[in-house]
Amino acid sequence: MKGILLAGGSGTRLYPLTLGVSKQLMPVYDKPMIYYPLSVLMLAGIRDILIITTPEQQQNFKNLLHDGSQFGIKLSYMVQEKPEGIAQAFILGDSFLQNEPVALVLGDNLFFGNDLINLISQARKRLELTGGGEIFSYRVRAPERYGVVEQDEDGTVISIEEKPKKPKSSNAVVGLYFYDSTVVQYTKQLKPSQRGELEITDLNQLYLENGMLRVSNMGRGYAWLDTGTHQDLHDAGSFVRSIQERQGLQIACPEEIAFEAGWIDQQLLLKQAESFKGNLYGEYLFGLLSK
Repeated sequence: MKGILLAGGSGTRLYPLTLGVSKQLMPVYDKPMIYYPLSVLMLAGIRDILIITTPEQQQNFKNLLHDGSQFGIKLSYMVQEKPEGIAQAFILGDSFLQNEPVALVLGDNLFFGNDLINLISQARKRLELTGGGEIFSYRVRAPERYGVVEQDEDGTVISIEEKPKKPKSSNAVVGLYFYDSTVVQYTKQLKPSQRGELEITDLNQLYLENGMLRVSNMGRGYAWLDTGTHQDLHDAGSFVRSIQERQGLQIACPEEIAFEAGWIDQQLLLKQAESFKGNLYGEYLFGLLSK
């Protein structure tokens, strides 16, 4: 399975912060925002990842993440000339995917939960065994702001709607999607919406119509944060700071994920720690070496 991290868009809701820098490079407490979705893909065991950016910001992402070898992964980059919908990522990434299943994560979404690794690992296993598509839902107070999924008592998907005026449930579809190798073929069947975009909800609808869409619910004990506004960005930073200071554990530390998975050795971890020497993140990496 391959991964796509969508880090395009202009981030207009965060102006003037994002007039000169991509929102996915903005800090969420002590790390760039992109570390959080990147870590989710890594936790799913995905090591070959395509990062889709705007033309203006691509070099900044390369300066930050390089080729990914410091995390034991392979990073590729592609430009999205203009935002034409989340689903466009699969058409842009067609040659990268090479008919393999894929996990797509949005660059401004943050996920946290004690059982998160198991949740996404099981979703990957189901996808590789049976194909289809798997999305994730999270209960929210204002579902009309999101894509909304409706399920029956057995958990079977009944409907999925984008920002409905009268939501049929309180379960919002979050920015993490798993699809089989037919995703590019399905995406090419989509027609642009009224706002001129290839909608991810329309892609999910195709999978649903073919009886191939599943939903994993993020219930109590999970946190899903969308960092699209100033308030959201502040709240996400406060959340991360609170958890890390109380537990003494990092949220979204790519080096830690890679080291525990055996993707990097002690020597490479030491090199990373020394590059951050003098701050708390570096101290945390040094601490991993002494365990």
